[in-house]
Amino acid sequence: MNPIVGTKGMRVLIAEDDRALGTFLRRGLEADNHRVRLANNGAEALAALREEMPDLMILDLNLPVLDGEQVLTALRGLDAELPVLVLTARQEIEVRIRCLDLGADDLMGKPFSLYELRARCRALLRRRREVRLLLRAGNLELNRVDRSARRAGLTIELTNKEFGLLEALMLHRGQCVSRAELLDTVWHMEPAEATNIVDVYVNYLRRKLNDPPPGVLLRTVRGKGYIIPGAAELPAQEFPSTLPGDVIGKTLPLQ
Repeated sequence: MNPIVGTKGMRVLIAEDDRALGTFLRRGLEADNHRVRLANNGAEALAALREEMPDLMILDLNLPVLDGEQVLTALRGLDAELPVLVLTARQEIEVRIRCLDLGADDLMGKPFSLYELRARCRALLRRRREVRLLLRAGNLELNRVDRSARRAGLTIELTNKEFGLLEALMLHRGQCVSRAELLDTVWHMEPAEATNIVDVYVNYLRRKLNDPPPGVLLRTVRGKGYIIPGAAELPAQEFPSTLPGDVIGKTLPLQ
């Protein structure tokens, strides 16, 4: 199955076991230049989410293997901010309230208007763009507009490459990002080029974030790469009262 990638539009994951309806939805969203991936059951949807977090999810409640409510619960452990539009033929108000309490952003009953669904998706994606300008992990904030970083309210000065590395990891929060991907994204280098620059800069970040190995915020996945954990694995941490002199407000040499 092809990953949800693309430079035009946004990445959308549709979890729908009715293949005809799934194809209908995909074509409608592709008309808005979105890149769409289909999952036919709940387990497949979660696997797709872990492989590459989309910008929006359309989730049917009556999925096989894992139902929509189970998927929604697991999803919120991976990403607290991913917009989710729930589709359901069920009319009980209790079901709708439960979905909203579990973290759904919007609900639509079946049958529905494709034009209305596309409009609701556009509204959710507009909000998603705004949210993704300020990235959060625990008490760490990364502002992509003014390219600043703060932890527990304290400013952390980062070089351009340090910011780019942290940004790449936070954009894929909850997913392991390989050294090859980071080389390509941050340094625009071929993975074949022999260098340990990713590991060097990870160490720079760990010093400035006061997050020594094995790390609470920035963790190593042995043999694969690095990960900033999802919300369920990363409770807000109190910033230490005693900080190394080169953590806040200073730039390390050779960067």
